[in-house]
Amino acid sequence: MSDVRPVREPGARRLVLWRHGRTAWNLENRFQGKTDIPLDDTGVQQAHRAARLLAGLRPTHLLASPLRRAADTAEALAAVTGLPVRTDGDLTERDGGAWEGLTSREIRERYPEEHKAWQPPGGETSAQVAKRVAAALERAADDLPPTGLLVVASHGAALRLGMSALLGLPEDVWKHIGGLSNCCWSVLTELRDGGWRLAEHNAGTLPEPVLGDDRTDNGS
Repeated sequence: MSDVRPVREPGARRLVLWRHGRTAWNLENRFQGKTDIPLDDTGVQQAHRAARLLAGLRPTHLLASPLRRAADTAEALAAVTGLPVRTDGDLTERDGGAWEGLTSREIRERYPEEHKAWQPPGGETSAQVAKRVAAALERAADDLPPTGLLVVASHGAALRLGMSALLGLPEDVWKHIGGLSNCCWSVLTELRDGGWRLAEHNAGTLPEPVLGDDRTDNGS
């Protein structure tokens, strides 16, 4: 494993937003939502591999969605670092309503208009998910010490939407933030003047220093 550490300003808090490992429903392209699906064998292996990498960032706190696929992913990192896993129900995946358990093809065929708007009948809106997940991230960040690094094990849609809201992005651009692959993560760093910066997205290796002409400071 490389000993390279990401370049950051002293005192900057960091959030590592980590999607859970693969499940059987992921493989079958089924909408999971709040249905409590466990990791499959590949997902377990992904979680242990990612945990060994993320341990190199020296996390100080560990938080997870209570759904098994996320909580078990977090436990893989807990086993390496010795950190306790706290859970927050506001980090669960988007409520998929009538879509849960259906494949993408079934959703398109049975709910063409709702699919076009990406709004599951009886489920949550994107704005509702973004608001609750961002609030959970803010609460957790408030409890971090100045140099704290929090790893949050959660879900693809929940993390993408919550991160977008935390970054202050307007809703009409949320769709331009790509999704997270299984057991990949995004890294947010705290800015000196408040707020957060997206430093890494959909990463599967340790962050590397940014070398070049782009701005890499913490808001000075």
